[in-house]
Amino acid sequence: MSKQELGMGCKPLYPGVSVSYGYVPTLGAGIAFCTLFGLSMILHTAQFCWKRTWWCSVFSIGAMGEWHTLWPTPSTRIITHSHATVEVLGWAGRTWSSKCPYNSNAFLMQISTLIIAPTFFTAGIYVLLGRFIQILGRESSILKPSLYLWIFCTCDVISLVVQAIGGGMASGESNKVNGNTKPGTDVMVAGIVFQLFSITIFVLCAADFIRRSMRHQLLQRLSGSVVPLFAAMLLSIVCIYIRSIYRTIELSQGWTGYLITHESYFIGLDGAMMVVAVAIFNVLHPGWLLPSSESVGEKRDITSSADGEETNGVSSSQL
Repeated sequence: MSKQELGMGCKPLYPGVSVSYGYVPTLGAGIAFCTLFGLSMILHTAQFCWKRTWWCSVFSIGAMGEWHTLWPTPSTRIITHSHATVEVLGWAGRTWSSKCPYNSNAFLMQISTLIIAPTFFTAGIYVLLGRFIQILGRESSILKPSLYLWIFCTCDVISLVVQAIGGGMASGESNKVNGNTKPGTDVMVAGIVFQLFSITIFVLCAADFIRRSMRHQLLQRLSGSVVPLFAAMLLSIVCIYIRSIYRTIELSQGWTGYLITHESYFIGLDGAMMVVAVAIFNVLHPGWLLPSSESVGEKRDITSSADGEETNGVSSSQL
């Protein structure tokens, strides 16, 4: 039986006939991650509906969610909800492959979704930092809040397109006899490296935001504790950063490399990292921890008035 014939339907594992993964994906892992990502998505949807913080929808429906809040057209709603299942679809493909290891559709499904899935989640972090800047004031950042969305989401879209093209090229060649997957793999690596570069720039901007906020004592204006939310944002971006480094090294080794043919690395450095990156905002949700612009504005006015009185040499205790 040819490799093309094996890729159609659901064929059992044949001794001596390799699969595209280099191993048969574990059924338990596929079910577990489908469940975890599915529950997280449902919780995020319930949370942003409950708190009515509609911009938080980016954590459950991906990068296009912010466009939904700006231009809530019916067509946009359809597009955003189609992106909500990216991570779940990828792990569903791996679950499918555990039973049908040669099926080309299952392999294409997981490689084309899981490689680009983090691109959607990073948008929520970009928007979150933008919200912090809106609340604390323009002096807290080197960039305007809106620029974080435009610049970094544009970079993410570019990375997404490049990775998707590379994934399609590579998966198509993997099912051919003596197919050359190197060109597609190189394109995928280029997309991941570009994403890694853009995330690095964002991390530097976030560090500058924290530095400015501490130097100008802007965090004192906040009515609630946002330290846990800061920690959640940092943990999430670190997890995505680790995952991007892993996938870059993995694909650089080729489709027969050590990392890509050992599932434990994929589970620990891709699946687990993304679960933490997304689920942390279920526990530390911005809708609960991020103060409103109105409450911060009132406190900012009070602080400014107090500073003005002290500057004029008249404090409340002297009246």
